[in-house]
Amino acid sequence: MVSTTAKLVIILGSPASGKSTLARRLGTDLNLGVLGKDDVKEALFDALGSEDRGFSRRLSEASFTVLARLARTQLLLGHSCIVEGNWRSSHAPSLGAILDESGARAAQVCCCAQPSEIVRRFTTRVRHAGHRDASLSSDELEAYAREAPAFIDVPGPRWVFHTDSDESAEAYCELRTALESWRL
Repeated sequence: MVSTTAKLVIILGSPASGKSTLARRLGTDLNLGVLGKDDVKEALFDALGSEDRGFSRRLSEASFTVLARLARTQLLLGHSCIVEGNWRSSHAPSLGAILDESGARAAQVCCCAQPSEIVRRFTTRVRHAGHRDASLSSDELEAYAREAPAFIDVPGPRWVFHTDSDESAEAYCELRTALESWRL
């Protein structure tokens, strides 16, 4: 069955930019399933262990493959969903193929925050040990924190959401309204 009505909301951004928090809130408020990269990756850590950062990176790419496959299944069934992770341009071909096959439409929301806030969040959050967050150098963390919002090359509307803004509650309402008017 090919859907012409299902929607895929892609939440992306740098580590600690607020992607998971936003995806879960939108999922609850819009009654959409949320497929999160870290949920998949942490299940893989539990099943396969965690060796080093190289292994963690390989599991990260495997997690994106799993997320894309799960999203494909939902979209082919006609179910809209949210996928959340630090998606990169290299993931555009697989997501584009899924959208073509399913007939679904996509929208992207790129989360961002001030670099100092990203560093604060990253250094204070508690995550699965397999992520090896402690092995990330301060230079690497600063580089992630300075990344400009970047979308991937798939068609559809795009929004930048500042997760650390004083107006974030109002901005969230505007984003939710925009997604709803996009006919989710």
